[in-house]
Amino acid sequence: MKRHILAGAILLALLVSAPASETQPQLKPFGQGSWQDILRSHAGRPMIAHFWGVTCGPCKAELPLLGEFMKDHPAIDVVMISADFVPDLSAATQSMLAKSGLSSAENWIFNDGFVERLRFEIDPGWQGDIPRTLLISREGKITTIEGSAEMTDVEKWSDQQEAATR
Repeated sequence: MKRHILAGAILLALLVSAPASETQPQLKPFGQGSWQDILRSHAGRPMIAHFWGVTCGPCKAELPLLGEFMKDHPAIDVVMISADFVPDLSAATQSMLAKSGLSSAENWIFNDGFVERLRFEIDPGWQGDIPRTLLISREGKITTIEGSAEMTDVEKWSDQQEAATR
């Protein structure tokens, strides 16, 4: 019950504070098979897949940093996946993405009542903790960051990816 009240309060606060003029990001429904679709569509390109949620405190601080990173590193694909435990937070999700400068990222939201299946498809060992960042090289090597990512580590990884294309 407390989660629903918290989610409602967060949703209301985000909707009230969201500027009306900003374009809301499109959210693709993330269901069974979506992870493989994402990997196929970004194959051969370095990608950051960031799993986050509206009710995740650390995510609120991390999203603007990822928005700045995306702006400064157009050669790195950024995929944002809202994996919140609280369902039906589409409006709040869109608002947070827009305010963080992530509207132009590829944005997804878990859209399956059986989230354990979705997490297992991504990583069989993932218990659902967010934030979670996957740094995926152009060769497909995945580096997992559990919890908040240190942007210096992300920058270092990005520099290595960009140097490999020179």
